[in-house]
Amino acid sequence: MKTFHKNIIFILVLFTSLQHYGQHNSHMVVEVNTAKKTLTVQQELVFFNQSEDTLTTIVLNDWMNAYSSKTSPLAKRFSDEFYRGFHLAKDGERGSTNNLTISNLDKKPLSWVRTKKNPDLITLILGTKLAPNQKISLHLFYIVKIPSDKFTSYGYTDLGGMNLKNWFLTPARYENHAFVKNSNYNLDDIANAVSDYEINLIIPKKLELTTDLLSSKTQQTEVFSFYKLTGNNRTDFNLFLEPKASFRSYKNSSVEVLTNIKGFRADEIKKAIAIDKIVNYTNNLIGKYPFEKITVSQAEYNRNPFYGLNQLPSFFVPFPDEFLFEIKFMKTYLNNYLKNVLKLDPRKDNWIYDGIQVYCMMRYIEENYPDCKMMGRVSDYKLFKGFNLLNLDFNEQYSYFYLLMARKNLDQPLGAPKNTLIKFNEQIASKYRAGLSLIYLDEYIGNQFMSKSVQQFNTKNKEKQTTRNDFETVLKSNTNKDIDWFFNTIIDSRQIIDYKFSNVSKTKDSVAFSIRNRTNVSVPIPIYGIKNDTIVFKKWIETTQKDSVYKFERKDAQKIVINYKNEVPEFNLRNNWKKIEGIFPNNRPIKFAFVKDLEDPYYNQIIYAPILTYNVYDGISPGMRFHNRAILNRPFVYDINPTYSIKSETVTGSAVFIVNKDYRNSNLYNVKYSVSGNYFHYAPDATYLKINPMVLMQIREENFRDNRKQMIYARHVLVERQKSEIVIDNSLEDYSVFNLKYINSKTEVTNHISFTADVQFSGEFGKVSTEIQFRKLFEDNRQINLRIFAGSFLYNTSNSDFFSFALDRPTDYLFDYAYLGRSSDTGLVSQEFVLAEGGFKSKLDTPYANQWIATLNAGYSIWNWIEAYGDVGFVKYTQQKQHFVYDSGIRFNLLTDYFELYFPVYSNNGWEVAQPHYGEKIRFVITLNPNKLVSLFTRKWF
Repeated sequence: MKTFHKNIIFILVLFTSLQHYGQHNSHMVVEVNTAKKTLTVQQELVFFNQSEDTLTTIVLNDWMNAYSSKTSPLAKRFSDEFYRGFHLAKDGERGSTNNLTISNLDKKPLSWVRTKKNPDLITLILGTKLAPNQKISLHLFYIVKIPSDKFTSYGYTDLGGMNLKNWFLTPARYENHAFVKNSNYNLDDIANAVSDYEINLIIPKKLELTTDLLSSKTQQTEVFSFYKLTGNNRTDFNLFLEPKASFRSYKNSSVEVLTNIKGFRADEIKKAIAIDKIVNYTNNLIGKYPFEKITVSQAEYNRNPFYGLNQLPSFFVPFPDEFLFEIKFMKTYLNNYLKNVLKLDPRKDNWIYDGIQVYCMMRYIEENYPDCKMMGRVSDYKLFKGFNLLNLDFNEQYSYFYLLMARKNLDQPLGAPKNTLIKFNEQIASKYRAGLSLIYLDEYIGNQFMSKSVQQFNTKNKEKQTTRNDFETVLKSNTNKDIDWFFNTIIDSRQIIDYKFSNVSKTKDSVAFSIRNRTNVSVPIPIYGIKNDTIVFKKWIETTQKDSVYKFERKDAQKIVINYKNEVPEFNLRNNWKKIEGIFPNNRPIKFAFVKDLEDPYYNQIIYAPILTYNVYDGISPGMRFHNRAILNRPFVYDINPTYSIKSETVTGSAVFIVNKDYRNSNLYNVKYSVSGNYFHYAPDATYLKINPMVLMQIREENFRDNRKQMIYARHVLVERQKSEIVIDNSLEDYSVFNLKYINSKTEVTNHISFTADVQFSGEFGKVSTEIQFRKLFEDNRQINLRIFAGSFLYNTSNSDFFSFALDRPTDYLFDYAYLGRSSDTGLVSQEFVLAEGGFKSKLDTPYANQWIATLNAGYSIWNWIEAYGDVGFVKYTQQKQHFVYDSGIRFNLLTDYFELYFPVYSNNGWEVAQPHYGEKIRFVITLNPNKLVSLFTRKWF
């Protein structure tokens, strides 16, 4: 269609709007162009001022325009989370809202503003004031460019279809005398005002439509299909356009479910039974879904999967197909149900959505799969019986995901706005803790308290726009108990809870004890009596009074346990139990576990695993690792790694002992005290022993999402070296160095900057140095890398270059770098490159500076991962003039800091490519440390 009948549509929408007085009304005519990936929209918007304020402006959400630039809030969010796909995408893959015109009833154009800071929000300037309970009719015309679905799962697909969400202009939510201005951060938390919708949709005939609005096909031509869509009292809706519809319809007495959730090999009959069971269960627990249709898509599940299940490889599925389908479907169904029903601000009050969702899932598992384990059938195999992780009940995993972040001192208040949460908190830890918190309150109050409260809150949402205060009011109205602690401590703070027993005594018929509150956070806590793994009593106690003695009937209990079922989100579970039989009531037996496991509160775990190390002097060195590093961080860690060097036929290895101290209410959030040791060969005929006591202080910003990190190291490195007959450097065999270092860095996809200051003192020398690194990815996808290094000796009495600044290959006298062959001057290992000190890639005639050094390393991308590099600088040696040095070449930046190749071209040596033995001049970077490689993939989460 080339034109729209604007006047006819305008008259129709005015007639339609007379029937709706409760909220805004939008009538849209939308034409889909799959070739151009666009929607042409003609919209008649009737805005109803339901507030008590007189308005001069209206804010419209325009989330598609968040995809329009590489500097939008959405683009910055991608960069913060180390997602490169959006920045590197082609212009045609991004989205935008174009050709926007807005006019009033008299067809008079109205002014509007879209700021650079918030390009996905439009502020419309009204020509006249809009008083309370008055309406204004607006005519909008715009063309929406749909982005690729590879960024967020919403957009056009490779198969020629579209998954459409948040694509139209609609009034923003209004509360507290202002419009809610939520920019698009890829969080599915748009704050739309409640509206009625009527859409005339025109799509190519080759596409099929699936939507959660009421729909009917009104006409079909040889080219187009025409649909009429309607939906009242909505904040959002979904449209799916596909060449062949993948959705199946499942109807029961309350709702029609349209879903394309993949169920592995689950057949259609079992799917239908599962869907009916989940819908009825949700209706009974929360309330009947108020709309006639709901969509549950695989795309939505992929955005927010059930973490744990989605990490399993396709060939290893330890759950029945029906169970997998139920979990996937229920998680997505509940998410869509709550988003469509609750009229909250989904950013500010996100914990309520998450809490009700996870609460329902946990209750569902309790009722239908009470014996299900976290890893399903794996726990049935005798080989895995000793693994605590594999034997957890399915619902126990929720508390451990919260503890994972709490032990890292990275947990955040549940009541914090969704956009302020670290990604792991936003998608996993805070979501699960919100559900646990509602379970906690439900167990404490009893009598189906939470289900009744949620149903009442659901009803309230049918009547009006709601807030967190409405939910709090409903909860308090259903109990006579004081539950202010729940909101003050559990929801609005990140205070940790930790209780332990003290002064336990028992008789044949009773047990008496005191409770020690280790964090001074007073909340109700359950006490269990256990006999042969069976609960014989459970009592809730209030902990507000200090030094209280509690006395319970024993009922043959063999031990008493605090928080046995983990209802309370407690920080430390290892101090929660006391045996009340036997001579040694707290003697935890030692338990050996193969590879890393989840800590078991009833055992002292020693984890062991085979290891393999390599350097050219020790050769392949097999060994065994003994440590207590569990999945959750611990206050004390040991890690002992004895190995056997096959080449030198000697015992080598390393060890470290760490004490962790967290500070929860300070920018200085963690201090590590450690002592480590390493014993390996540094030459074919000589070993070194390094002892390194160290204090590491870590500092973070008030905003946990800020990628800026600050660290302060203070350490004393003691080195003993055997004398080598092969490697002679005239330096001391035994020496010690005090080292103080400060690092300040901030890393994103588009920008990286770091500053390092380093001071070292020893008997033979004192030196200071500084390093500044800068990396920027430009909008044309070109990247520049700059690094400045400068260092100077304060004093230097050494008669060798072992402690000197190196131009191209540091001697590493502190033994910090994992060189494959640290003393080799020839062979492949001598070409290994470490970006440190001078940072040169070519080997020049002036490799050291024993007075001062200043260098600049630069690189610029030519195409994809191919870069040109150049280094310049000065080196100063005793009794010599400073020497100007330079080199240049090509860098293959295959994986920054992990796998790189450098090909020298021109330097002080001349044209290096034309010189003999060029292959020996090529330098490489390779990282074999698995922990460093893992951090490359986990950094976006933390």
